Amino acid sequence: MTYSMVSHLTCPKCSETYDVDKIQQLCVCGSPLLVDYKLDEVKKHVTKEMIAGREPSLWRYHELLPVKNVENKVSFEEGMTPILSLPTLGKEVAIPNLYIKDEGQVPTGSFKARGAAVGVSKAKELGVRNLAMPTNGNAGAAWSLYAAKAGLEAHIVMPVDAPEITRKEVSISGAHLHLVNGLISDAGKIVGDLVKERGYYDASTLKEPYRIEGKKTMGYEIAEQLNWELPDVILYPTGGGVGLIGIYKAFLELQKLGWIKEEKLPRLVAVQSDGCAPIVKAFDEGKMESEFWENSTTHAFGINVPKAIGDFLVLDAIYQTNGCAISVSEEEIRASQMEVASLEGQFVCPEGAATFAAAKRLKEHNWIREDEKVICLNTGLGIKYPDAFDVNARTMEPHERIGY
Repeated sequence: MTYSMVSHLTCPKCSETYDVDKIQQLCVCGSPLLVDYKLDEVKKHVTKEMIAGREPSLWRYHELLPVKNVENKVSFEEGMTPILSLPTLGKEVAIPNLYIKDEGQVPTGSFKARGAAVGVSKAKELGVRNLAMPTNGNAGAAWSLYAAKAGLEAHIVMPVDAPEITRKEVSISGAHLHLVNGLISDAGKIVGDLVKERGYYDASTLKEPYRIEGKKTMGYEIAEQLNWELPDVILYPTGGGVGLIGIYKAFLELQKLGWIKEEKLPRLVAVQSDGCAPIVKAFDEGKMESEFWENSTTHAFGINVPKAIGDFLVLDAIYQTNGCAISVSEEEIRASQMEVASLEGQFVCPEGAATFAAAKRLKEHNWIREDEKVICLNTGLGIKYPDAFDVNARTMEPHERIGY
């Protein structure tokens, strides 16, 4: 049996198909490409029981990933992050069945490791030597470290305001780091010039088809970890939205395989900040594409994306699952981050905290019902944002005693 049962690439807009064994970027129509698999063959040769006995990483789903030769796998055994119950917080916000899927526990401390693992592995298989990408921080850090393991050169452009630790991760990996005094959209223009002038592989969000395949494994894991019974609601912090698109793609593939019974998929929620909410605005207006969000700003840096190339795919996933898009304030994000830590001992990243703030608001408006199972995606470690909070402490002299 082959390692991967990948078939081809398809454009979701014009249905043009492409060869998965050649370097591909966007469709001729400008749309991102999606990976198709020989699902009938997977159904014949792979079972849920077989999956259960495999290595505890995202590569347990290798037939449904695009890397054909196992020798090209670049991995730190990423994936299979826990789904944990949050009973104290759940009681506080009146959602008794509240859960977190904690992506802070993967290598590099963020869910970006999933996309990097599969994206870099496929780039290696395709013979790529140099890749370039814009990033808000964590993706650049992950792709740089995975590229180093694969022996590829990475050229990373990020805003100068990106979290310092991610800059250090890129730098120590040996990647070429460039800082721009602007937003990720400005970084993207610089990467576009690098790609055009030097012929580098464009690893920008959805400008290569394989990052999404790593991210979709979150959906596979949620199904498997819940004994193939899906939750009612999944909240996802949305910048480029690749993870949300991927989770939806995973559920559709699982339906076709017959591995999940539900015809009704979880309601998917795209969560953004009030300071950068193009998807929310488009959803509120019933549109299929978003407009560029001027002067975007949020301390949840990973979701500071003024215009996502895959916005139409994010919005489609929301509409198709009867989900919604919601933005929360910077104050709500900080309050939720403190609440999750003080009540449950989970130091989540600001982007992850935004999903808890959104869940609380949606419950207050009865969009989430009390009897529903709700999963919030925490996409990274809170400690990767050391400047997000001031330390509340008193300096003492060595001879002093603590008094209350």
